[in-house]
Amino acid sequence: MNYLAHAWLSFGDPDILAGNMISDFVKGKKKFDYPVRVQNGIDLHRRIDEYTDYHPATKKAKQFLKEACGLYAGSFIDIVYDHFLANDTHEFEEGALGLFAQKTYDQLEAFKKLLPPAFGHFLFHMRNQNWLLNYRSLEGIQHSFQGLTHRAKYFKDPKPVYDAFIASYEELKNCYDLFFPNLKTFAFHELLYLRPDSSNT
Repeated sequence: MNYLAHAWLSFGDPDILAGNMISDFVKGKKKFDYPVRVQNGIDLHRRIDEYTDYHPATKKAKQFLKEACGLYAGSFIDIVYDHFLANDTHEFEEGALGLFAQKTYDQLEAFKKLLPPAFGHFLFHMRNQNWLLNYRSLEGIQHSFQGLTHRAKYFKDPKPVYDAFIASYEELKNCYDLFFPNLKTFAFHELLYLRPDSSNT
C-alpha cells in the first residue's frame, strides 16, 4: 500500500503512524533503534504490504497495468488504491481527508528528531505538495506516477501506465472495493496482536 493507506491504517496512534510511515526507510536491525511502539508500526507496515501483495483482488488489479509497466505494476497499484481510498466516502466524509492529511503531517513532524534523515526530506515534499490530499485528483495521480518513475531504476515513462489506469478505471475501483474492507479488518487485528492495548486508542 501507499502512504495514505498506511497513515489511515495507523488508526490514529502517532507512534504507530511514525513506524508505519518510515518502515521502507528502516533496514535490518535498525528497527530496534526505535521505541517499541514505533517498532510495532514498522511491523504493521510490512504485514499490510504482504497482505496486499497476496490478496486476489490485488493480483487481478495488477493485470490491468502489467502490459504497460511489467513488474512495476504492484507499485503503481499501491498509488491507484490510495486514489480510491481518498475518494471513498465510507472512509472520509466531506472535508475529512484534508483535515486528516494536516493532522498526519503534524504528528510526523513531532517525531522529526527520530525520523530517518531520508524520510525527513521526503516528508518535507509530502507536506509541501500535500500528497495525501492530492491523491484524490487525477492530476495528483499523474504526479504520483511521475514521482514513481523518477525513483524507478528501469522504468521512465508513466504515460502508458496512466492511460491503462484511465482505461480500466471502473475495473480497478471494483478491485479496491473488494480489497480495502478486508485490508482494514486485517490491519486492525494485526495491530491488536502487535500492541494489545490498541483497542483503547
